[in-house]
Amino acid sequence: FERDVSTLADESLSPTFLRNSTAYGVSPRLRADVVVNNLVAIAYTTGEVLIQSDGTPWRPMVHIEDIARAFIAVLQAPREVVHNEAFNVGRSEENYRVRDLGALVEQVIPGSKVRYAEGGGPDPRCYRVDCGKIARTLPEYEPEWTVRKGMEQLRDAFERNGLTKEEL
Repeated sequence: FERDVSTLADESLSPTFLRNSTAYGVSPRLRADVVVNNLVAIAYTTGEVLIQSDGTPWRPMVHIEDIARAFIAVLQAPREVVHNEAFNVGRSEENYRVRDLGALVEQVIPGSKVRYAEGGGPDPRCYRVDCGKIARTLPEYEPEWTVRKGMEQLRDAFERNGLTKEEL
């Protein structure tokens, strides 16, 4: 998509490509299939931090509010700075192995314990992302969230709303 659209860039079309890391965060229509939301929700409702793989895959993570901040930063940036450019959205230090996310969930959800699903092997979707370009090019883009803080936000929202296993 980026390759094809970038060929159309000219004076009347100025594309910018935002490559979002894996999103997480509270929402009225929660995505329970993304890794952080999923791990926290299952741990909150069952006490188990259920990891579906062997835990070794890397995932870049970014809070949904920080994704919105990136869009705002691009929209407010001078055209010549973002014209036909691609940016990885997030922070480079927010790349985690799934097993490390599980360990964080254990800290955030009292009494929860990591359990690996039977038959879970290495996941081919394993990648780390360098977000240095967005930090260098758009210094006004300032992510505010960390994965741990996002997990705490999810936990607090689940408590406030009384999330149950059946609802999940």
